[in-house]
Amino acid sequence: MKLSSVSSYAITGIEARPIQIEVHIANGLPSLSIVGLPEASVKESKDRVRSAILNSGFEYPARRITVNLAPADLPKQGAGFDLPIAIGILHASGQMNCERLESFALAGELSLSGQIRPISGALPMAIQSQREHRQLILPAENCAELAVLPQQNCCAARLLTETCAHLSGDNPLPSPQPTDPPPAAQAPCISQVRGQPQARRALELAAAGGHSLLFEGPPGVGKTMLAARIPGILPPLTTEQAIDVARIYSVAKLERPDFYSAPFRAPHHTSSSVALVGGGSHPAPGEISLAHCGVLFLDELPEFPVKVLEVLRQPIESGEILISRAAFKSRFPCRFQLIAAMNPCPCGYAGESRCGCSPDRILRYRNRISGPVLDRIDMYLKIRRAKPDMLLGTPQQADEEGSTQIRQRVVACRNRQLERQGVLNSALDAAQLSKLLAEEGELTALAERALRNFKLSVRALHRTLRTAHTIADLAEQPLTANHFKEALGYRFPDPDDNALSI
Repeated sequence: MKLSSVSSYAITGIEARPIQIEVHIANGLPSLSIVGLPEASVKESKDRVRSAILNSGFEYPARRITVNLAPADLPKQGAGFDLPIAIGILHASGQMNCERLESFALAGELSLSGQIRPISGALPMAIQSQREHRQLILPAENCAELAVLPQQNCCAARLLTETCAHLSGDNPLPSPQPTDPPPAAQAPCISQVRGQPQARRALELAAAGGHSLLFEGPPGVGKTMLAARIPGILPPLTTEQAIDVARIYSVAKLERPDFYSAPFRAPHHTSSSVALVGGGSHPAPGEISLAHCGVLFLDELPEFPVKVLEVLRQPIESGEILISRAAFKSRFPCRFQLIAAMNPCPCGYAGESRCGCSPDRILRYRNRISGPVLDRIDMYLKIRRAKPDMLLGTPQQADEEGSTQIRQRVVACRNRQLERQGVLNSALDAAQLSKLLAEEGELTALAERALRNFKLSVRALHRTLRTAHTIADLAEQPLTANHFKEALGYRFPDPDDNALSI
């Protein structure tokens, strides 16, 4: 046989697209040509494949070899095509017999000795192979990330010779063995936060409804400490969410030991827009996608470049980011919960005698966060220094309550939301919010006064209503005007803008 066809996959976004690798061996001067828009890493596979075949005890055909990666209009990148190209050459040259090669799909990088090295995107490939009812042969080191899948149809390969023996039916490859997930890392307990009952309350509301939250306060009041404790009060991911998150980490080639814990990402304020939202010549997921179904914490929010913060506006609303290139488009999910922290001024001590910031400097500092970005944040809380007796004295009852107790309330609150409307309150659409207003006349009148007195945008009103709904759910009560007033207070935390006055 001088013609062979092997199935594989190319990663676009977090999806695996089927690729057919056609190998033709003809008479002529010895050469290997790869066509079908291969990138540099794919073109270099000719040397790796040749050495791997020879060092595995096979004969490399001294003929003209043409490899076509179809479809030809899709750019191919990565070293994952090494293994299927080698199998195609061996099959076309008659050194390996496989009657049903079309029922298999292969992906893996070859070393010069014939060993199979891990690749990125193994989990999306495994999901796609299940849809196509193909058996997927993957590097053994990639099989650990497949543990999140309820069912698998994969084989773990370590050597090129083992793969050939499996395809020939001589010596079947082992299937990945299911392993118990490692115990989740213990998140810091919220009981360590002393003297900030209002901040603890805001954090619980944010976790219960999936709301975005901005803390403002001087250095050392506990903003970062509070944000670091939100993973401990969030519920575990569902199986569907865990698979979505694992696909993103698989494409990014990042390890994720605990599949069912909500991700927590805290990029530094020097991060670029590409690092935050994703992109590059070959689009890769950014921090907002790595925080999908979890928390994105932006500390020192005004220190982020203005252009970086502005690119967050569309992903916060849509829950996904579309990165377009000339030849293709990549779509990454990014439905994250934004938690941010900032100082009141550049030095952090605004209102205190040691603050040397001029009013103009403070204004420029605060204006680094634009109105449209602030309008997309559900809750805004100013944190003040706790009194010494609250920090050093006997803990208050609220301070003694740990993450376990708060997490139980958060889980119960989220279950009520999902049973009632199928989504968290932070994801309620305009039609559902309009229905809430129509059912409560006093709430409608209060919302009209808030729009008029506080010059709220419609987006801000909707976000306030979502927060109010979470406050009511956490109290196990129907939504009332008092819940709306508390939610409005999180948009205007200054005493001069007291929402209760409306």
